[in-house]
Amino acid sequence: MHASWATSFAALACIVVPAVAFARCEGYVPQPRPQNTFAQDVGRSFDRILEEGWIEFAVYEDFPPWSYQEKGEPRGIDVDIGRLIAAELGVAARFRLVPAGEALEADLLNYVWKGSAIGGHVSDVMLHVPYDSEYSCRIEQVTFTGQYATEAIAIAYDRNDYPERGPTPAFFRFDPVSVENDSISDFYLTSLLGPVDKIRRYRSTALAMEGLAAGETKAAMGPRAQLQAGITAHVASDLVVHEPPLVGFARGKWTLGVGVNFQHKDLAYAVDDAIAMALDNGQMAAIFKNWGVTFEPPAR
Repeated sequence: MHASWATSFAALACIVVPAVAFARCEGYVPQPRPQNTFAQDVGRSFDRILEEGWIEFAVYEDFPPWSYQEKGEPRGIDVDIGRLIAAELGVAARFRLVPAGEALEADLLNYVWKGSAIGGHVSDVMLHVPYDSEYSCRIEQVTFTGQYATEAIAIAYDRNDYPERGPTPAFFRFDPVSVENDSISDFYLTSLLGPVDKIRRYRSTALAMEGLAAGETKAAMGPRAQLQAGITAHVASDLVVHEPPLVGFARGKWTLGVGVNFQHKDLAYAVDDAIAMALDNGQMAAIFKNWGVTFEPPAR
């Protein structure tokens, strides 16, 4: 899991939220509107995309199985989804592999609605944008749409170490577990267990899975798809993934979608229609199956 998502939502993920119903965006005060400023045209319009015959997707770099580069070519689930969208729109797909920032807000600013301060440009669509109804109220410059899957926190383990049933977080008071440093899993286990020395931190979930496969830990905790990708890289092992109940975890699952500049609503509608069609006809599920990853439909 990338730091941008973890930083923005870790506080929500690791607390128990009371069961109180609020109207969407209730209590939110819109940002002040700038006075006497000219309208700024940011990014490319849908008509221009169709005219020029290509669309650019921003995807995270070094983020298997979602998006990464292999032999100079972009690969991954999100890359395949981008190609599916482009095909439905009748244009060519281009991909911009971008680093994750310290917070999701920074990524959206840099890649969707403004562009970085030095030499930056916005992409037409950003994939792998976590959707949260309340969060979307705060970022008015982005249209959050195109929900295409549900991701979940899970635990990978070696069946030889846990032959009867998979471990739960309580096991990690005594058994070593690997996590990506400063990820939701890291924050959750630290808040639940305290400063125990059994939490082994790695630079990425992929490396955390390498640690598990090498026997450095007995389990790894992180986003389900990334754990499953790690198992695919070690097909001869007895590694498996399960999703046990996570006490006090308010954000154990989240919806993945896309972000589009708020000025280009027609593009956002077209992308959402393409994704909805792929969900209905089974193309989306087929992409996940091809990568050996569990497909869980999104809440739309």
